Amino acid sequence: MFPRHVLRDALRIPAAEVTDETVYRQRRRLLTALVGTPALALSACSRAEPPAPPKVAITPAQAKSGFRTDEELTRYQDVTSYNNFYEFGTGKNDPSRAPRTLRTSPWTVTVGGECAKPGKISLEDLLKGLKPEERIYRMRCVEGWSMVIPWLGVPLADVLKKFEPTSKAKYVAFTSLADPKQMPEVRYRSINWPYREGLRIDEAMHPLTILATGLYGKALPQQNGAPLRLVVPWKYGFKGIKSIIEINFVETMPETAWHDLQPSEYGFFSNVNPNVDHPRWSQKTERRIAGKTGNLFAERIPTRIFNGYAPQVASLYTGLDLKKWF
Repeated sequence: MFPRHVLRDALRIPAAEVTDETVYRQRRRLLTALVGTPALALSACSRAEPPAPPKVAITPAQAKSGFRTDEELTRYQDVTSYNNFYEFGTGKNDPSRAPRTLRTSPWTVTVGGECAKPGKISLEDLLKGLKPEERIYRMRCVEGWSMVIPWLGVPLADVLKKFEPTSKAKYVAFTSLADPKQMPEVRYRSINWPYREGLRIDEAMHPLTILATGLYGKALPQQNGAPLRLVVPWKYGFKGIKSIIEINFVETMPETAWHDLQPSEYGFFSNVNPNVDHPRWSQKTERRIAGKTGNLFAERIPTRIFNGYAPQVASLYTGLDLKKWF
């Protein structure tokens, strides 16, 4: 018997959306059906620890070269109406149509774990100490669509350094809000709420990684992860955890929401990689949602390794088997 919300979503899919994209648009219900099936061979390494990262130095000029792009921006109306935010619905348009129930002020993030100065920081205090800057990033979703978005954000590294992570801090774990009163879909347990994500400490400290507070010069809308979300542009979009309320420094690789649900399909690293396909679809090409029309069914373009940010981040993974540690 399917959960009530799955049947509800199936009934409201317009006929116009029944295309070759339908499979990935129904990702949650497919995964629900697959949870009981045997994991693929790739999951055998999912609980192991990867090799230690190489010690690399990213120069300021190298980092800043990734902050802008000449590629055409995705329209604001598309960035804010075509979203994955399952706490507000499973359909791509559901989050933008959901009632504005999320209370974003006051907002506090608790930081703890392997650090010398655990504590809390309010969004207001964070913005007092760090002025958000605009960065235009390409964003790639695991389902095959991509956007170019002008984010407002602060470097995650500058926030984390305030809490003085210790030498035991090998990873950074993030937790989102999971309040069924504010987020109606949390009432259904198709994901093990709250949503959780994680990065290796060097990824979290990389200059390209930001905590986003807005886009297109405006505060983040509810459907885009208000008031604070993670943006890591060389990784698939589901790594960009939204509505963050907790950050922890940890010594071992943390469990993450999609990996917890289906480890053979959603690895911890989740770097954009055209050479590693999802078990149910290819990652070699993508549809760019951009321009005056925001055409969802535009001609596909080749997917680039690390989403085009290889000059800035490839050195983080020297010696790492990217097919094993996907």
